[in-house]
Amino acid sequence: MASFRELLQGAKAQIREVDPAGGAELLAEGWTLLDVREPDEYEQGAIEGSVHIPRGQLESGIEGRVPDRSTPLVAMCAGGVRSAFAAVTLGELGYARVVSMAGGFNQWKDEGRPWSRPPVLTPEQRSRYQRHLLVPEVGEEGQMALLGAKVLLLGAGGLGSPAAMYLAAAGVGTIGIVDMDVVDESNLQRQILHDVYRVGERKVDSAKKTLTALNPDVNVVAYDTRLGADNVMEILRGYDVVVDGADNFPSRYLLNDASVKLGIPVVHGSIFRFEGQVTVFDPRVGPTYRDMLPEAPPPEMAPSCAEAGVLGVLPGIVGTIQALEAIKLILGIGEPLRGRLVAFDALEMSFREFKLRVDPANQVTWENRDRIEITELEGLCMPTLS
Repeated sequence: MASFRELLQGAKAQIREVDPAGGAELLAEGWTLLDVREPDEYEQGAIEGSVHIPRGQLESGIEGRVPDRSTPLVAMCAGGVRSAFAAVTLGELGYARVVSMAGGFNQWKDEGRPWSRPPVLTPEQRSRYQRHLLVPEVGEEGQMALLGAKVLLLGAGGLGSPAAMYLAAAGVGTIGIVDMDVVDESNLQRQILHDVYRVGERKVDSAKKTLTALNPDVNVVAYDTRLGADNVMEILRGYDVVVDGADNFPSRYLLNDASVKLGIPVVHGSIFRFEGQVTVFDPRVGPTYRDMLPEAPPPEMAPSCAEAGVLGVLPGIVGTIQALEAIKLILGIGEPLRGRLVAFDALEMSFREFKLRVDPANQVTWENRDRIEITELEGLCMPTLS
């Protein structure tokens, strides 16, 4: 029966080791640092940019966090023992370029190399977000990203309500809400942020009460105002994602032009009777609202929900998909609906996907962002460039 020392020697004979100086050189070349220490060790100090997977969870967690087996990895623990065994395991799992950092984090720190105390979840947050922490694509790192994210909701109505509820439940740290309306009884058929006791209240105030009661981690910023050319840039600036629940074309074009100028992705949703649509307009990498709809259709061709009606549960479906797309953008996971529009028919219970392409005639683009002038679009949909 082999001793621990013999097992360690056998492991080191199978792998390549580098000292902290060599590890720093590899990290500078683009290698990924894999920290296999325990959570309590990691919380006391870590190297910025590292991927943290405790050694005991390595086999089950590595594929979700580092799916590409060609990724070059520097495995690190406190002193270089666990990382040696981790390097062997990674090789067995098909990761071909792996080294172990001899001396580990302790030597790295003793040599005066940069490190910091990473932000960590509180015990209460670990309990609240436990199901997220079990998902490799989210985990603690992803949950911290959600808590640090800022999402702006345009509207606290049918689409904004379910989107806001699920974004708050997921732990998105800052949720801004733009709406200048009051709660009306006719809203309650679909706008689940509000209730019968809030009829007559400002919608942003009602929404803030609901969301903070659901999750006190969330900072709800209320904008009880009409979105216009005079304030759209100031309101949007600093947000990571915008969820568009607007119900009129001037607001959508105004949002598009400002988001393109600022480079902020917009998760667009729209509903009509039994039908809904969702897509992601990311001005840096794909088509935008003006590529899909260069000009607004005549009013008679696009009646509002107040004119045409809507099945109450439909915005719940579409708004929830919008929340999902926003979370994917924040976490950088999956395939967001960039360049793809999903159309949902509730009567058929069918989803159809359509490709969206960049319109070469569209001048409101990220490349032209410095020339975009934000103007009121009341009844006018032609872009303005300087």
